[in-house]
Amino acid sequence: MAQDSCTPTLDGLVGYDEAVQRLVTSAERLAGQREVGLRDALGEILAESVTSRIDVPGWDYSAMDGYAVRAAECADAPVTLPVSQRVPAGVVPSPLVEGTTARIFTGAPIPPGADSVVMQEACEAVEQGVTIGRSVETGENIRRRGEDIARGSAVITAGTRLQPQHIGLAAAVGIDRLSVVQRARVALFASGDELVTPGEPLPPGKIYNSNLFTATALLQALGCEVVDLGIVEDTLDATRAALADGAGRADLVLASGGVSVGEEDHVKPAVESLGALDMWRLAIRPGKPLAFGHIGGVPFIGSPGNPVSLFVTFLLFVRPFILRLQGRDDWRPVSWRVRADFDWPRPDRRREFHRARAYRTADGQILASVHPSRSSGVLSSVTWANGLVVMPESRKVAAGEEIDFLPFCELLT
Repeated sequence: MAQDSCTPTLDGLVGYDEAVQRLVTSAERLAGQREVGLRDALGEILAESVTSRIDVPGWDYSAMDGYAVRAAECADAPVTLPVSQRVPAGVVPSPLVEGTTARIFTGAPIPPGADSVVMQEACEAVEQGVTIGRSVETGENIRRRGEDIARGSAVITAGTRLQPQHIGLAAAVGIDRLSVVQRARVALFASGDELVTPGEPLPPGKIYNSNLFTATALLQALGCEVVDLGIVEDTLDATRAALADGAGRADLVLASGGVSVGEEDHVKPAVESLGALDMWRLAIRPGKPLAFGHIGGVPFIGSPGNPVSLFVTFLLFVRPFILRLQGRDDWRPVSWRVRADFDWPRPDRRREFHRARAYRTADGQILASVHPSRSSGVLSSVTWANGLVVMPESRKVAAGEEIDFLPFCELLT
């Protein structure tokens, strides 16, 4: 899609909703998959749905410790029955002899012929066996075969990012290996002659390169393999070389900095010389100079160089793009409705995603406070915050009004 086809929303800028839709629509699921054992599957994206080859449970079993009986033989309770067998979990029982009961324990198979289990608290052991002091309903305290999972049913769907509970469920149906998608390889570099690698001496006028480490951690949190291209000097040739190198080694090239319109911002012309730029400059704050295009068929996303802008635009745009590459459908951010504990009298014409901290009051309400700084250079604000409040375009907000809140706990996975 050519840049001049962008729908203008504000001074030629592309709106948030359109920008996200363009990104996820253009993301093509990665080809190929691999097989991993359950112990190595945590955090992987499932490539093929898991179908159970067994019923779970595999037999009718007792839900508690007690006595297995025929309900009809307890109709005239109290009744005393001799104990004909003892059935712990893991033992295959014999058929229940008529006129008797079986001592049974939680998880043990129900003896053939028995149709109920009476909890031990409702029974009294006597010399002749056990006395059941009340009538019993058929099926009482029995968990039925296939009650949890029926054989042949899909238990984990393709596209799921595997969490501990999914791995446990796969084990429960006897699956020891899973087909997962290839990890997305992302080539990453940061532009700027002012950048210095942490651990090195810091000369006057220089700053430590936090963006490369922030972006690397964000990518790793999504299960990506990172191709670290390091710091790239502010020249057109160096930028073009880094882009070409990344496109030859990765599924996505991600750049930090150099995407604005200054004399030292070379990413835009470099991308256009190697491929095409499909989108540039968004109607959001922070993160206006966000670029999206491709280099020889490999997608490219360029984020602003300010650290907060990098962090926010990654969560809003890079994350959903990568999730779609991995075949995930859960790319839409989960939002909460919270009440503002602040006034917002001077709104921006662009949609703003401001760093915020949600908290619960003593009476159970969820409120959100905002960081006092709107600067995109204050990186400490994103460690203070636990999410982003969404401030609609040109809308004032008064304390007590409901607003949308995007929690980091949802955006960082």
